[in-house]
Amino acid sequence: MAIKLLSPVQFFLRVLRHAGVSLLLVAISLLIGAVGYHWTAGLGWMDSFLNASMILTGMGPVATLTTPGAKLFAMFYALYSGVVFLSISAVLLYPFVHRLLKRLHLQASGDDDSP
Repeated sequence: MAIKLLSPVQFFLRVLRHAGVSLLLVAISLLIGAVGYHWTAGLGWMDSFLNASMILTGMGPVATLTTPGAKLFAMFYALYSGVVFLSISAVLLYPFVHRLLKRLHLQASGDDDSP
């Protein structure tokens, strides 16, 4: 069985698929954060979205949280955001790393049929 690299078009479609999954993860995470801040901290939707965006990107909260429920939500959302950041990074980088490793394998085995 011959191992071949994907064509550039197929590779581009794979990258687009992974980017779409990453975008979906970001959207779901922002929705979770905005709803959580709205319900637990009583912030307006715009401020809730701002806080969720800032936490998800690692910048930190904008609004001061006063209730224990809001503080607990912020702690768990920050932990969740760290895991999501790593997961999204892995999903985005996977096609490139996979292609690199496959190309190196092909060169090492002498079966380089890459376009």
